[in-house]
Amino acid sequence: MWQIAIIAALLAGVTSGAEQRMGESRKATLRDSAGKEVGQVTLREDRGAIKIDVRVRGLTKGRHGIHLHETGLCDPPGFASAGPHYNPHGKQHGRRNPQGPHLGDLGNISVGGKGWGNKTITVRSEETLAGLKSFLGDKGRALIVHASPDDEKTDPSGNSGPRIACAAVQ
Repeated sequence: MWQIAIIAALLAGVTSGAEQRMGESRKATLRDSAGKEVGQVTLREDRGAIKIDVRVRGLTKGRHGIHLHETGLCDPPGFASAGPHYNPHGKQHGRRNPQGPHLGDLGNISVGGKGWGNKTITVRSEETLAGLKSFLGDKGRALIVHASPDDEKTDPSGNSGPRIACAAVQ
């Protein structure tokens, strides 16, 4: 009987630790320039990092650049209110750029023939260690989907074309 109590206590400790590592999360709706819902974005704390889950639907088939932008505003039609990429270290754009990347450079999302796509990105830096609330700051962040693929090297936006969808994460 005492073995069951010990196992239960150990399992409770493992569960509590997992819950502590998986912290706060925020969800936002991804909308196109007409205001139509085209997906969901979730940011969540995960052991000193921020996991970003992006799910899209109704987009054109192919690869689309995705970026985290400085300000959590999504005023249509061009979503310019989101500002530039989130770039607290003043780097150039892209993981393939020797002077990059921006912290908001999230690569590309692949969209299939039926217009659906999903991607999970892990962002790990000193900005993520303080947690999601600190990472989002006072103005939040906007996740932008672009019309074209990100070449991951051309500053400032990887030649990824117009902003076609936006989610304001507060």
